[in-house]
Amino acid sequence: MTDVESVKHMKWWGWGVEGVAFHHADKPNFAPFVLKAVGLDLSKQAGSPPEFGDLKVPRTKALAPVRKALAAVVGEEQVIVDDEARVVHTYGKSIRDLMRIRAGILPRVPDAVVYPADEDEIAAVVALAAKKGWVLIPFGGGSNIAGSLEPQPDEPRVIISLDMGRLRLVLDIDEESGLARIQAGAQGPDLEAQLNDRGWTLGHFPDSFTHSTLGGWVATRSSGMQSDKYGDIADIARGLRMVRPEGVVVLRPLPSTSTGPSVREMIIGSEGRLGVITEVTVQVHRKPAQREVQAYFFPTFSAGIKAMQAINESDAKPSITRVSDARESGFSLATRKASKGISSVVTKGLMTVLEKRGWNLEELALSFIGFEGAPSHVAYQKRIVAKIVRQHGGLGVGTGPGALYDQKKFDTPYIRDFLLDRGAAADVSETAAPWSKLQGLYDNVIAAAEGAYASMGRKGWIMCHLSHSYHAGACLYFTFAFVTGDDPFAEYQLVKSAIQQAFIDNDGTLSHHHAVGVEHSPWMEQDISTEGVALMRGLFESADPYRILNPGKIID
Repeated sequence: MTDVESVKHMKWWGWGVEGVAFHHADKPNFAPFVLKAVGLDLSKQAGSPPEFGDLKVPRTKALAPVRKALAAVVGEEQVIVDDEARVVHTYGKSIRDLMRIRAGILPRVPDAVVYPADEDEIAAVVALAAKKGWVLIPFGGGSNIAGSLEPQPDEPRVIISLDMGRLRLVLDIDEESGLARIQAGAQGPDLEAQLNDRGWTLGHFPDSFTHSTLGGWVATRSSGMQSDKYGDIADIARGLRMVRPEGVVVLRPLPSTSTGPSVREMIIGSEGRLGVITEVTVQVHRKPAQREVQAYFFPTFSAGIKAMQAINESDAKPSITRVSDARESGFSLATRKASKGISSVVTKGLMTVLEKRGWNLEELALSFIGFEGAPSHVAYQKRIVAKIVRQHGGLGVGTGPGALYDQKKFDTPYIRDFLLDRGAAADVSETAAPWSKLQGLYDNVIAAAEGAYASMGRKGWIMCHLSHSYHAGACLYFTFAFVTGDDPFAEYQLVKSAIQQAFIDNDGTLSHHHAVGVEHSPWMEQDISTEGVALMRGLFESADPYRILNPGKIID
């Protein structure tokens, strides 16, 4: 196997790897749930992804002189102009990306995919692109869902996709300081395995963990499921190296600095517009002695939100504080496999107990809270949390549901492909707002989405969970779905825009951790102000006057 062949990519038409898919035959409640939620009958024949041979892929502009110049830097085998490789590197994995792929909409694809071996080769490719006037788009795992990867459709210049997949090593661990140097192309499972082998963990587990990279996390300002304990990637990334046409930006991993506007903060979230991140020095932690995820039920989502705020203000510092609204709780219960024997009896008995308490089971909110550390510390935190849960009318239901959540937490994106095969679009949007604004924001986002569905005369679904807690507020993560009609792109944009505008109108941010790309850029001025956009535009124009570094993203 060559170095290029060892680089892992997702399938060109959907999420994840070939041979892995969502099935519902063993989940008896799923089909009735989907029928009720969006009016989709899963008993009908499903469609299938297109055949690659049916796609009309634009011809490459990387003719022999371009390929020869690149091969002189990275080697001939590391310069790929194969159509399927180019298509894989064209889009991320948003529902809009997947719909365009299935519809064969490929106005512009990269002309060549290049696989550098190290920072020196990256520097040489970047310098060559600057000299020749080629466009460079860094590529990690391809999991982005905000349009951060796609080429501009009318780009006349040669476009190079710079695949970072060969740079995947943990280079060094400063065990005294808890700092690890890791190459930017390392995907989540690979880097975590290398750290675990030496007794460490990064603690960063975004939904895309199995297919995304460290460099991608930094470039898109990622957050993970355990960020309550370990921090967002902006907290975790302490130093980095980034190649630019004129040289390499080197930021040492210092605990804190007072050296003017933060260059580190400028780079985090820059989506490749300032350069190519090659290496990141991150905070790492010793693997905890004990880790468990406890499940709780609350009588309402509102009670759950208030409990999460109280937990955040307490002496307990869980790794996960998550609570789902009634809609998402129902979805979670619908995706369970059929319970049998004693498990079935216990489930029915629990629901009976809740009804006797006066709970409306249609409003039930499911919560997962994670605990890590020494056994005594875990026990201490669990006592604090249990008291707060009781104070807010909640009930603990043990580790069983939490263990299931832990096992399945990275599988949800496969459901999008399943629904897309059956003519339904499902996607996500997330925001963050102060605690005082969360309930109103939630109510108004739900209303905005339902208004969009009503305007189309369509039955649609939107559900939500609180996923990350901070001192001042939290992230609300919405999932929406509907059966598409004659113009799925316009219909999607109508619903997506209603949700995004509701974020801004209700004091939320346009994105908490999915980046900006092109899908969210229309709301940037409302989010960070006119002068904020002017500052950002000035940064990009100064740093990249010839617009060769992933142009058009964040602010065009």
